[in-house]
Amino acid sequence: MDRIVKLPREDGSLYKYKFQDVNPIEVPTGPFQNRIAFAAAHVVCDPLTTVDPLQNATIDWESTLAYRRHLWSLGFSVAEAMDTAQRGMGLSFRQAKELIKRSVSEAKAVGGGIACGAGTDHQIPSPDVTLADVEAAYAEQCEFVEAQGGQIILMASRALAACAKGPEDYQRVYGKILSQVSQPVILHWLGDMFDPALEGYWGHKDVDAAMDVCLGIINEYADKVDGIKISLLDADKEVKMRRLLPKRVRMYTGDDFNYPTLIRGDEHGYSNALLGIFDAIAPAAAAALHALDSGNMNQYDVLLEKTVPLSRHIFQRPTYAYKTGIVFMAYLNGHQNHFRMIAGAEGARSIVHLSDLFVMANEAGLLVNPDLAVKRMKLTLELAGISS
Repeated sequence: MDRIVKLPREDGSLYKYKFQDVNPIEVPTGPFQNRIAFAAAHVVCDPLTTVDPLQNATIDWESTLAYRRHLWSLGFSVAEAMDTAQRGMGLSFRQAKELIKRSVSEAKAVGGGIACGAGTDHQIPSPDVTLADVEAAYAEQCEFVEAQGGQIILMASRALAACAKGPEDYQRVYGKILSQVSQPVILHWLGDMFDPALEGYWGHKDVDAAMDVCLGIINEYADKVDGIKISLLDADKEVKMRRLLPKRVRMYTGDDFNYPTLIRGDEHGYSNALLGIFDAIAPAAAAALHALDSGNMNQYDVLLEKTVPLSRHIFQRPTYAYKTGIVFMAYLNGHQNHFRMIAGAEGARSIVHLSDLFVMANEAGLLVNPDLAVKRMKLTLELAGISS
C-alpha cells in the first residue's frame, strides 16, 4: 500500500508525508509492581443511532468494553466515567450509571482494577442550588458506585463551584461525603483548563491557597482518602502537594504534560498515575512502567519521552477538547471502526491538528497497523477536501 499522505500545514499549504517504519513496542505481561496506573478510558458512540447525537447519543457497548479489556490486558486499571469519557460534556449521569455498571461487571469477570467517577453532574448549577443539594447529589452517586462494587473517584463539582461562598463550604460538603463512604476514595482536583466551570475550586483562585484547603480536608479525613489525582498541568505544584500529603495518602498524577518525571519521582517520593493520555499511549506507557519495575530507567525515559510531544499536542488549549485526539488515536489503531463521538465532539479539533497528531503518533511508534492508520488518515483528509 502507498504510505505517502498529503497533509496540511497551518498556512493552508500541503506537503507529502511518508509513513515511517518504526519497530513495534513490545509490552511484557503481568501487573505493574512499583506504581499504580489508571488509564482514564473513552467511550465509543454508536454511529448508526437515530436519536439526537448532541443530546442523547447512544454508546456502542461492545466496542467500549472491548477497549477496557485491551487496557486491562496491558496491566492498567481503568478509571471509569471520568472526563475522558466526556463526563459532563456529552455523557449524562444516566449513561454514566450504565457505563459504570457494565464496566465494573466486566472488571470482575477479567480480574481488572477499576475506579469510577462519582460527582454531581445530574444537579445542574443554578442560583437555586444549595449546599444540601450538592451533598445529596454526591451521596446519590457515591452510593451507586459502591453498590456496583467500584472504588469511588470523587470528582470535582460544577454545582459546588457555583454555589460555594468560600473554603468553609468545600470543607462542609467534602467532610460530609467522606464521613459517609465505606471505602477510601480518590479525590480529583480538576483544573479550570480542563473545565472552566471549576475556576476557583476549594474557594480560592490562587492555587497555593486552594491547596491548603484541600490538604486540610485530606488530613482531617485521611482514613477515607486513598489518594488524590490533580490535573493542574503544573509539575512543581504537584510535587509540592505530594510532599505535604499524609504518609499513607497517594498522589495520582493527572498531569498530561509532565507525567514521565512525576511518575519517575525523586528522592522524596513519586506519583502514581491516573491519566487520560494513557488511553492513547497505552502500549508505550505499559512498557515504560514494566521497565521502571525492572530498574531500567533509561528504557523508561526513552519510551515515555517519545510520547510527550504527542500528549502536549492532544492536550493543547482548549484543553477540554483533548478527547477528540484520544478517540482519533483509537480510530487510527483499529479499536473502533469510525471517528464519531458523542455530542459531535469529533469536530472539536481541526484537520491540521489531527494531521499533526498522525505524524507525532507515527514518530512515537504508536500506530500499530501502518496500512490501516494511513488508510484512515486519508479518509479523514478526504472529508476535509484533501485528496492524496
